[in-house]
Amino acid sequence: MKKMKKIGNRTGIILGIIFILFILGTIGLKWVTEYIWMDSLDFGSVFTTIFTTKLMLGVIGFVLFAVITYITLFWIRRAYTTHFDAHQLPPIFNQKKVMNWIIAGASLFIGLIGSLTVQGIGWEPALKIMNYVSFDTTDPFFNMDISFYMYILPFLQFVISLLLSLSIFILIAEIGAYSVFHMYRMSKTAQAHLGFTVLVVGVLLALTHLLEPYGTLLTNQVNLFQESVVHGLSYTDRMINIPVAYVLAAAAVIGAVWMIIALRKGNLNAIAKPVILYFALIILGQGASVVVQNFVVSPNEFNREAPYLQHNLDFTRVAYDLENMEEQEHPGNVESLDEDLIERNSLTIDNVRINDSRPLLDVYNQLQTFRTYYEFNDIDIDRYEIDGEYQQVFIGARELNTVDLPEQAQTWVNQNLRYTHGYGIAMSQVNDVTSQGQPQYMVRNLPPQGVIDINRPQIYFGEEDYNSVIVDSEVDEFDYPSGDQNVTTRYEEEAGISLSGLNRLLFAIDEGSFRILVSGQINGDSKLLQTRNIMDRVNRIAPFFEYDEDPYIFVREDGSLAWMLDAYLSEEGYPYAESYQDGGKNYIKNPVKVVIDAYTGEVNFYITEPDEPLVQTYYSMFPDLFTEEIPEDVRDHFRYPERLFKIESAMYGTYHMTNLELFYNREDFWQFPTERYYSEDIVMDPYYMTMKLPEYDEEEFILMMPYTPRNRQNMIAWMGVRNDGENYGEKFVYRFPKQENVYGPQQIENRINQDSVISQELNLWSQGGSSVIRGNLLAIPIEDTVLYVEPIYIESSNETSLPEVKQVVVAYGDHIAMEATFEEALEEILRRVELGIKPEEIPTEDGEGALPDEGATEDEGTVDEEGQSEEPDTDPILGADEALQELSSLFDQYQEALSSGDWQKAGELMTEIEQMLE
Repeated sequence: MKKMKKIGNRTGIILGIIFILFILGTIGLKWVTEYIWMDSLDFGSVFTTIFTTKLMLGVIGFVLFAVITYITLFWIRRAYTTHFDAHQLPPIFNQKKVMNWIIAGASLFIGLIGSLTVQGIGWEPALKIMNYVSFDTTDPFFNMDISFYMYILPFLQFVISLLLSLSIFILIAEIGAYSVFHMYRMSKTAQAHLGFTVLVVGVLLALTHLLEPYGTLLTNQVNLFQESVVHGLSYTDRMINIPVAYVLAAAAVIGAVWMIIALRKGNLNAIAKPVILYFALIILGQGASVVVQNFVVSPNEFNREAPYLQHNLDFTRVAYDLENMEEQEHPGNVESLDEDLIERNSLTIDNVRINDSRPLLDVYNQLQTFRTYYEFNDIDIDRYEIDGEYQQVFIGARELNTVDLPEQAQTWVNQNLRYTHGYGIAMSQVNDVTSQGQPQYMVRNLPPQGVIDINRPQIYFGEEDYNSVIVDSEVDEFDYPSGDQNVTTRYEEEAGISLSGLNRLLFAIDEGSFRILVSGQINGDSKLLQTRNIMDRVNRIAPFFEYDEDPYIFVREDGSLAWMLDAYLSEEGYPYAESYQDGGKNYIKNPVKVVIDAYTGEVNFYITEPDEPLVQTYYSMFPDLFTEEIPEDVRDHFRYPERLFKIESAMYGTYHMTNLELFYNREDFWQFPTERYYSEDIVMDPYYMTMKLPEYDEEEFILMMPYTPRNRQNMIAWMGVRNDGENYGEKFVYRFPKQENVYGPQQIENRINQDSVISQELNLWSQGGSSVIRGNLLAIPIEDTVLYVEPIYIESSNETSLPEVKQVVVAYGDHIAMEATFEEALEEILRRVELGIKPEEIPTEDGEGALPDEGATEDEGTVDEEGQSEEPDTDPILGADEALQELSSLFDQYQEALSSGDWQKAGELMTEIEQMLE
């Protein structure tokens, strides 16, 4: 039995050592492979900076938690052994060696928890506080620089809350330990231990309360139950909450001393009194806050809060970059549309978007994928200089999805060595469609053909959920299908991780793939392409940024493909600024653009706002992360991000009111308009468009958003931001006259619904299982007037059907027209305007408007919308039946053509239906 016991002990020790080595080996392997991967992208210094900071904090956290735990347990044991006789204690207490092992083991365990907590949460605040850059702006109350609230205050709160949590945990453990036989009353050692911990808790509580006044500048919460109209310091904060915080800080320290004295005397009632008093002060403070807010502030709120409201207004405008907004008045004139205006703004007219990216994605996926394993994830909007013309385009990347390979083809070799990349892009015009209502492609097919040369169409890195692949193996890679044959290729760059030597073993373990280690298809030249999803890739490199969810592909001057991704820096520590989302974040910038090469996976972080303090701080932390010089072909495709613009424009809807009383009453609040999509009214998103601003000579790429007043549908203003060249990021606002009605998007949508001719056609198309899709309604300011354009899509209920642009609605002032093309609809609007035809008038044959004669009889005939004379029908009811039957027959044939995929016949039938309706 003794031999078995010895063997068992040795086995247990060996297994324990093996387990520890396995854990350490797994962690070490992860660190090594992570460094190799980061270093292959020239970001090794980023890894080492984060790693050494985490390691340093991990050691500090481990030592702090382990030492405090060890001292606590040692002190408790000493108190027990000095207070009780040896025979009164469990035998284990007298086994000093065993107890030391138990105390050491518990200390190690708590130390590990502390290490993981401190390094996991604290590494970024620690790096920031060591490298932060000042904002050179102070708050008006405490006169502290903004950087204090951004960096120093969060770090202090983190440290104090961490120590306070540990101290309270230790105190609870001590209370439990010293409650045995009422040791806290009789043992001086126990009393000293408890007293010291109580004092530490009291001091940390006091420090927490001393930081609370600074926190009042970051919230509008004045007590547990109420919020102030002011974001930041308010009247109630100034008069009640800040003084109460100082009183509570003093009460925490005095209460701790009181408890120590009472503890020495063994008076339980005296110990409870400071605790009761402390919580009573908290309740009284909350009560006083409620009373002042209800009975002092609310009856005279504007006068009480006016100084603080001004700070709220000023600091929010600065935080969201609204201070230097260029504002102009726009007449909203509906009298100026003519041929000369159209000619002066021809590039704007030529780039009016009559396609919508939402239904367009389905079209691309059906007409430009060619194989089931290709997929377009998104269709984006960009602009290019093509044949000397500035053109806005839709563009999408044709990516590879091996999940859609046939089941028999889903082998390890195919998924890891052969099918490695997507291929090419598709690009189409925003302002033109084919006769069948499909996009007019500028670049299409395999290999890509069109107006732009794509010299390196392979897409190894993209938006798909890609697995790792191995290139330069013994297997030729599938490139693209060509008829009955597949064209193959070989990887031509040095990117990736070499699988020679020890790397092969390390990454075989890291990938969990034994085949990487033993496959004869892998040689010394083979390279591993890992983390190929671009979102995962940038998050792995720089997890401290927030990334936009909509990356977009673009073509560089050398014909290669690259992805553009917006990186955000956001914080919740800007004083007096209103937060843009739940959780308190009230400062967001987009000072970094990330470009990922679709072929090599090379990643560049370009700084676009070098003066922004947050990005300066991160530059100080990671100088090797950023690339300062931005290539021109990259800058040409910068887009101001929709997410940031949406946040800023939403804030501007309130904070454009610089008059304090207007701001307080929210009298001139602006909101985003709604538009019709399918059968629902949805809130409009910002949209890109090419247009010429009234005060400039050339068209440019603009991101814009219309505004409507609260609970109204007329357009009150529109906000835009410039995207091109040195003007990138410049925001401006055009205000419309308040005394005149300028139609808003929803009003135009309602007028489309109410137009008898248009609604009749839309209802007809909705029958027979088809769906009418109302595309994005564009409000297009042109000089001193506004034009509205909306494409109308028709989609069959068939699963393989394609949305087709069948009509385009153009609205101008009180005029509205729907025609087969944008050009025809605009010409109709121009004709009516130039002839002075009012919407309620019926055109005559000679083109002049005239109201129908009230005395006209049925025999005198009628006049159609084109001014053509119509002879009276001798039997109008019979004629209507025949026309409806013919329309119904044609529509049935149209549905059959759609179902069978005969798009040409379907287009011809729809043209015939449209002619009958006209």
